[in-house]
Amino acid sequence: MFEKCHYRHVLLRVSYLGWEYQGLAVQENTTQTVEYHLFEALKRACLIQSRETSNYHRCGRTDKGVSSFGQVISICLRSKHSPEEQNKPSCIRNEIPYSKLLNRLLPKHIKVIAWMPIPQDRPDFSARFDCKKRSYKYYFPHSGLNLPAMLEACRHMIGSHDFRHLCKMDVGNGVLEFIRRIMNVDIVPVDVNDVDKPTSMYYLLIEGNAFLWHQIRCIMGVLLLIGEEKERPDVVLELLDVEKNRGKPQYSMASDLPLNLFKCAYEIEDTNRWVYEREALITLISDLRTEWTMHAVKTTMIQDYIRELEKVPLASETEDRANDECEQDEIASYAACLLQGVKPKNYTPLMKRPTCSTLHEKIAHYKKRRKIITS
Repeated sequence: MFEKCHYRHVLLRVSYLGWEYQGLAVQENTTQTVEYHLFEALKRACLIQSRETSNYHRCGRTDKGVSSFGQVISICLRSKHSPEEQNKPSCIRNEIPYSKLLNRLLPKHIKVIAWMPIPQDRPDFSARFDCKKRSYKYYFPHSGLNLPAMLEACRHMIGSHDFRHLCKMDVGNGVLEFIRRIMNVDIVPVDVNDVDKPTSMYYLLIEGNAFLWHQIRCIMGVLLLIGEEKERPDVVLELLDVEKNRGKPQYSMASDLPLNLFKCAYEIEDTNRWVYEREALITLISDLRTEWTMHAVKTTMIQDYIRELEKVPLASETEDRANDECEQDEIASYAACLLQGVKPKNYTPLMKRPTCSTLHEKIAHYKKRRKIITS
């Protein structure tokens, strides 16, 4: 069957809420990954014969719990038209409705948003290697955090730096280079008309051409400490100075739930357009509105419950002290849960903490186990 088919090399823009999944990439010990469900749908729709023969590449590998509104994959899919005709506007309009077909087969939290034909003079085009910019968002509540200090710290990260102390070093898989270029970092309110309350939502926007394992979650973990005024913004400069500070201080990274691979950008987008299928897009928007309604109702119920509980008078040594403590707890508690790990009673500054193994120590460890080869 497949030998007689025409194929088209395309990009697919895929969105998923990753909270219930074990990550994007296929894993041997679970079927609860985004790729598993995506390839099951592709095969059931007879758009590919197998993953191995589909020329598949993904832009960014997101981990357990991480979502994406703009993941992009490149893949060869079955086409209604011969290669000679595929670039004609009429053939693009009348192509197999990839989004509609796949979305009927995918779980409700994984959907294909759009597709784009890859130019035929770019047969080696890869969603991973030809991506020019990846944009991530990390959502968090204002929660009384010192946002100007966090923003000052963000500015120190722009440019090319060695981020080995702001990631999880994946030396066991051969990652020995930790210099990455950050194009832009910013802290942005979700709603410009709601910026001052503890529950006002913001997001960290970070853009670069490539990122290290857990890099953004480690960055956000440090930024939250700065926002809580436990660290100064210039602690980022200390963490980036790998000559002065050889080992990464032991600290907790931020939660996976608020992280979102928001957009992947390509040069071919300047000349090629994403194909959005009206019916598939309307259905997706409707499904997301339903999802929003259910979560908004839960959020409102919890907020109402909090307001009722906050009316209860608390016994304390003095009324003033009780009010101060209650107000401080109210402000601090919203963002505190985003930092993983046990909260110590006495805070130790980052640069005074015990450090993890240095890069050279990790390399020596894996060389001894013959897991990596270095020149």
